[in-house]
Amino acid sequence: MKKLKELRMSASLTVNDISKLVGISPTYYWQIENKQRRLYYELAKKIAKVFNKKPDEIFFEEYK
Repeated sequence: MKKLKELRMSASLTVNDISKLVGISPTYYWQIENKQRRLYYELAKKIAKVFNKKPDEIFFEEYK
């Protein structure tokens, strides 16, 4: 998910930083960011909260 990676990098956060903040392993987070793992809504909300965004703004391409 290109937008997710861009947000993380612009916030100067590592995969480890985000994974700790949302309570998952770094590997799990990396797999989400690289579209190798499915994302459930509750986790999407936690990740979005880190960036002060709504899940739709990060995870749905059609959101404008």
